[in-house]
Amino acid sequence: MTPAQKPARQTIRLNDTVYETTFTKKYAHRKPYQPKDPSRLTAIIPGLILTPIAQPGDQVRQGQDLLILEAMKMQNHITAHDDVTVKAVHVVPGETVTKGQLLMEFEPLPDAL
Repeated sequence: MTPAQKPARQTIRLNDTVYETTFTKKYAHRKPYQPKDPSRLTAIIPGLILTPIAQPGDQVRQGQDLLILEAMKMQNHITAHDDVTVKAVHVVPGETVTKGQLLMEFEPLPDAL
């Protein structure tokens, strides 16, 4: 590796301690952090949809089951993180899903339920 190709050394100060490091090419080209969109439910692991419990138009409370996803022979009950209305369901029973695949979309719950 020629000197022109070598990554530049970086100095970092943390709690009054100075560290020198080299950021890798992989680090330099990483994807920026994207916060989760609370209006979308995506698969956190690949698996098989056993039962979509919530249907479009259903109003669900925090902790209520939305669907059952089987992964590695374990049934995972996926629950609502907030009080929401199910806007759309993008999976059917028996469908195989990949990590990151869109499963459901939500809308904020009206004030009175």
